[in-house]
Amino acid sequence: MSESKFLVQGKGKYVDDIKLPNMLHMMVARSPYAYAKILSIKGGLNSNELKAMVSSAGEGSGGSMNPALIHPALAQGTVYYVGQPIAAVFDEDRYVAEDKLDEVDVKYEKLKPIMTTEESLKSSPIHVGTKSNIIRESWMGVDDYEDPKSPVVLESEFTNARVANNPLEPHGLIVDSDGSKLTIYISTQSVYSMKEGIAASLKLDESQLHVIQADTGGAFGSKSAIYPEYIIASYASMKFKRPVKWIASRSEELAAMQPGRGVHGKIKIFANRKGKIEALRGEINVDSGAFGGTAGSRSPFFIAMQLTGPYGIEKPRVLARAVMTNKPPQGPYRGAGRPEAAFFMERMMDQLADELKLEADEVRLINTTTKSFKSPLGLEIDASRPFFTKAVSDLKYREKSASEKAGLGFFVLMPAMWGGESARIVVQNGKVNVWLGGNQHGQEHHVFVKKLLKEELDIPEELVTLNGGDTGQLGDGVGTWGSRSALVGGAAIVAASRKLKGQVESKQGSYSIEKLLKGDFVSEILEDQNKQLNSFGAELATVSIDKFGMVKVKECVACYDVGRALNPKMVESQIIGGTIQGIGQVLYEEVVHDAEGKLLTKNLFDAGLPLAENMPKFTTLIVEHPSWMPHHAKGLGEAPTIGVPLAVARAIEKVSGKKINHTPVKPEELI
Repeated sequence: MSESKFLVQGKGKYVDDIKLPNMLHMMVARSPYAYAKILSIKGGLNSNELKAMVSSAGEGSGGSMNPALIHPALAQGTVYYVGQPIAAVFDEDRYVAEDKLDEVDVKYEKLKPIMTTEESLKSSPIHVGTKSNIIRESWMGVDDYEDPKSPVVLESEFTNARVANNPLEPHGLIVDSDGSKLTIYISTQSVYSMKEGIAASLKLDESQLHVIQADTGGAFGSKSAIYPEYIIASYASMKFKRPVKWIASRSEELAAMQPGRGVHGKIKIFANRKGKIEALRGEINVDSGAFGGTAGSRSPFFIAMQLTGPYGIEKPRVLARAVMTNKPPQGPYRGAGRPEAAFFMERMMDQLADELKLEADEVRLINTTTKSFKSPLGLEIDASRPFFTKAVSDLKYREKSASEKAGLGFFVLMPAMWGGESARIVVQNGKVNVWLGGNQHGQEHHVFVKKLLKEELDIPEELVTLNGGDTGQLGDGVGTWGSRSALVGGAAIVAASRKLKGQVESKQGSYSIEKLLKGDFVSEILEDQNKQLNSFGAELATVSIDKFGMVKVKECVACYDVGRALNPKMVESQIIGGTIQGIGQVLYEEVVHDAEGKLLTKNLFDAGLPLAENMPKFTTLIVEHPSWMPHHAKGLGEAPTIGVPLAVARAIEKVSGKKINHTPVKPEELI
């Protein structure tokens, strides 16, 4: 039975399905204010006892980050956003634990919050011990930044509002301490990030943690982070010497689980009359929220790096800033910087086409490359013109542009290959068990694992079991995010398979499946990859707009280069799911706070998730240009969240006649 069928039939085991003897439920008291001094606090487990800071995996206790910017597990002296954890209470009964929240007594002195990056750049520092509200900033690109005397100069500002990740299953974990070791069952994208981050936060040796991935009901980036609740629950389990379970409510999920996007960009392009861009200037400001050490402090630089997209723009110069506000820390959301960079660049391409009265494909074509190109910002691409020329033809862009005012988007997908990935293959008693460093949460990794083992070792698929993430079975690894799983995880499977084959040949003189299955073998490998392997995608969309400004996306056509489709059904599913999320970002979804920092989007209805009736007709045109990887795959998962907003925004613009420089687009703007 496939993983997806197993889960939808209710046969999975999520964190909240796990029940351990003598277990306590944890509830968290949270700040009702965006910015306030804590005058006194009584009741529950609070910072009078627990003073741990939340470590981002890979950064120790914040690495080079100013200590004032590192998120405390429990608020210490000041609260910095609505929903920040203040104290925790516990009981064997979940509902009694919830009632105990009333026992937590906190007295505050309210302060004026800062809710926008524009305001933040002009204001005094939020944190004592800092000189400004800028976490990090850097100029990127060419050093020679004298503006060319181009005949066409265009400048615009763009915004992608914050979006909640909203996985079907909220965040949660169980921590079970035996006095010397913590066993953690968790809904996560990486058991290794969890082990590293929790250990660093509590100043434990990583050998004291055993992290096991429960069935995970979606993530979209949010379950790669270390959250304060993980540290609080781990500490509490050690304190009480009992298992502690924390399951986020939907309101907690929306309030404090690190939403994505939240980016403002200023872009200026210089072009000749034929549409060739001669230079680009930009400023990227990310609303990183109240603390550094999360994805929000790194994302502006990743966005800036990708601004030239699939084009040969030789003179870009961009200022990238991570800016603090009194909001929850920003985190990754499917695409994590890639959709933002593409939105800014493609919106400028469309403005250039309008200025020169050219078709959208014409200005893009003239800026594509005929050979490989490395942007001064750091992005590396292969020749983009061959793919784009064929994609425009296959999408029937000119035909649909004339008849339905179709929107077009062109982009490059840069997968997260850095760090590579690990795999472990154990052959025993005629069965094959596999562990991957990247853990599945709906993507059916077992399909490509079995396919590659069949190709490499001739192992029948029914003999192979892919197990969940477990630091006790596979000692090192990375995780699942950034369109990387089939790419680097698949490469690790191939490398481990070939190592296994070598073991059989060394022991038996030659390889056969019979010799493999009769023996006991173990092959474990961390296959590092530090090169970029980027792929191109093109998107077409058509829309209709009624008299009330309500947009209906009629059709989305995806043309993506996946290298080699290891699981064609999942390729199509990833595209459909990502398309829905891309439409959601453009039309419905936004995390909204008022001027005092209070969350206005408190439930799923307010958050604006798209409904089934909002879905368009889907068409997928899969291109397979094999990569240099041993299994010839490329990245895919984030492609639709990059491409769909580009095409839908342009289609809305063409049908409505209104300039679209932000997401989401609200009906009242189109009337």
